[in-house]
Amino acid sequence: MTVDRYLRMIAGGFILLSLALGHWVHPYWYFLTAFVGLNLLQSAFTNWCPAITILKSLGVKSCVHEMRAASGR
Repeated sequence: MTVDRYLRMIAGGFILLSLALGHWVHPYWYFLTAFVGLNLLQSAFTNWCPAITILKSLGVKSCVHEMRAASGR
């Protein structure tokens, strides 16, 4: 699996978890949903996400289009 897929899986998991916690535990958990959404939105404009940095440092392979861009093709 690539960084891109892990990122989608992690973001989706956090959103679903925070929605469940907001529904069954306390509505303040919805702020976590908003934080994940804002982080995804800012990463679309800045092309930087903390989760990607962590995943790459753990050795998860990059996406094919990122590898091509780095090699200059």
